[in-house]
Amino acid sequence: MTVFERPLKRLPGKHSLFWKLACLLIAFCLLMIWLSWSWGRYMEQKNAYLSDEARITLRGYALDAEQAWNRGGNAGVDAWLQAMGTRETTWIGVIGNDLQSLSSYPLTDKESQRLTFLRGLDWPVSRHVKGLPWLKIPFPADPNAGSLVIELPQRFMPGRYQLFWRVVTNGVIPGLFTLLLCIGLYRLLIMPLNQLREQANAWRADQLNTRLSHDATSRQDELGELGRAFDHMSERLQGTVVLQQQLLRDMSHELRTPLSRLRVACDSEQDLTQLRERLGREIDAMQRLVEDSLQLAWLDTERAPLPQEAIQLQALWDMLRENACFESGWPPSRLPCLLGAECWVRGNLNALAQALENILRNAIRHSPVGGVVSLDGRREGDYWHLWLEDQGGGIDEGDLERIFAPFTRLDGSRPGDGGFGLGLSIARNAVQRQDGSLWAENTGQGLRVHLRLRAC
Repeated sequence: MTVFERPLKRLPGKHSLFWKLACLLIAFCLLMIWLSWSWGRYMEQKNAYLSDEARITLRGYALDAEQAWNRGGNAGVDAWLQAMGTRETTWIGVIGNDLQSLSSYPLTDKESQRLTFLRGLDWPVSRHVKGLPWLKIPFPADPNAGSLVIELPQRFMPGRYQLFWRVVTNGVIPGLFTLLLCIGLYRLLIMPLNQLREQANAWRADQLNTRLSHDATSRQDELGELGRAFDHMSERLQGTVVLQQQLLRDMSHELRTPLSRLRVACDSEQDLTQLRERLGREIDAMQRLVEDSLQLAWLDTERAPLPQEAIQLQALWDMLRENACFESGWPPSRLPCLLGAECWVRGNLNALAQALENILRNAIRHSPVGGVVSLDGRREGDYWHLWLEDQGGGIDEGDLERIFAPFTRLDGSRPGDGGFGLGLSIARNAVQRQDGSLWAENTGQGLRVHLRLRAC
């Protein structure tokens, strides 16, 4: 990559928290814009235009004035104006299309001058003009006959609660919508974080069985992924603590027997040579127990990736077979390898050799006299499926998974000289750390241990 090239930044996934926050904020902004536009228009109607009640009343006045003119002419208008004077305290007049009074009293110059600034019922009323506005309402039946002119009564002036509605529009409603936004952000962000905090506090109180709710772990965003990671860590931590406690209990139990035998041997009257041999056997057994237990605990807690390399199974088996023949006295013919030279797997040589060695030792220990232990397998896509088979008679179906648990011994069901029950546990942990799997099955004539390893 040259100095002018920049790496492309990948956008967040469709379930990312980024898009949820973006949608929430965009919806809030659009809602506020819509509210500002629609509520603003509504408040403009309420504060700048006459109410329906005022329009109905004023049109009623115009109808009464028209009827008074039609019944009595100038005298009728005079009587009607005199009656209206007791109902309204504002100026009221009735004029014709020539802007002359239809009553017996002519308009003054000031009143005539005001006639040039008349407003209609449907016009906006400004509160910034001094005084009350004058309105012109044509006769309902015959608009050409005349019109009612009235100085708008104070009670009909719009915008009496303008300050109140301004506070509601600019303060209360935006505050309520902002509160809704805060509630949405709280449910989206703070509630999952509070659950994570509660789980962390539970860990601090040694409550390792505490788990997050399904709502927190089923989310598809980053917080859901974090919640699932927390639950996984909790399970791993609880499993590690349980394993360490179990190892401690099992080791204390397993060490008690050789220690008791050492005490008996020390108190016995055996000669020095026999006593030294007995002490050596017991010490060797305890050393193997401690080493295997520590190795199992390390394999279960250590999660750093192992360095991997290409391994030829045939060459590895030849090395393990040589060591097994030396330890057991078996001839090489009883430990055949049916794999070809093309069987190459990818893994850690030391860990895989230890796993196969433990499986091989277990098979030899439980094989009958003259029995055969063979290694075979086949290629399955990107993996090699291997199996190591003995002729020891097999085990109960219910024990096929239990044999991989630490300190599990089935010596009563299979002939052999025992052990501590850690070999298969160590083997499974070693194989799993190489992205492989290990399981067992009965063949009818013996036990077959399967390995699934990544091919080169």
